[in-house]
Amino acid sequence: MASTALPRVSGSSRSGIAPLRDNHYVLLQVVLFWAGAILLPLGLVVIVLGWYGAANTPYQYDQLSYLVSGGLLGLGLTFIGGFLYFGAWLARIAADGRESSKRLADTLLVLADVTSRAAATDARGVDVGAIPVTAGQGTTMHRRDCSLIAHRDDLQPVGERNEHLTACRVCRPARTG
Repeated sequence: MASTALPRVSGSSRSGIAPLRDNHYVLLQVVLFWAGAILLPLGLVVIVLGWYGAANTPYQYDQLSYLVSGGLLGLGLTFIGGFLYFGAWLARIAADGRESSKRLADTLLVLADVTSRAAATDARGVDVGAIPVTAGQGTTMHRRDCSLIAHRDDLQPVGERNEHLTACRVCRPARTG
């Protein structure tokens, strides 16, 4: 039974942590995620410890120190952890946007290549761009896809007798006959 290989993502052949060394956006996302994952629950634990300390002391000055150290520090850690999670989420959205833009650009390049090949050949498979033409009553022979005459509508194919015509220096058409 033949095994089929899975396609590689992003053209990377490396595995593990090594791809993070060159990809700063992914490294930023991972650091933000793990910092948020540590600080958010830590802040909640500090708040609970501050409440427990304040609840188990009868003195108001001790309760105030628990409120400041546990409540405000815990609240700050919780907010910072939440913002870091949010930053990791934004970094993920940006990375996904970059990846989809790359895929769209690659798809458009393939589509442009396919349509240019289809437009350059006729039903018999003849390269239409290679057919020598003249513009109007001109004396210069061009390829049909020459940039100098691309905007013209009065193109006429060159016949077998084309010795009197000069070849375009831009597109260099092949002489027939």
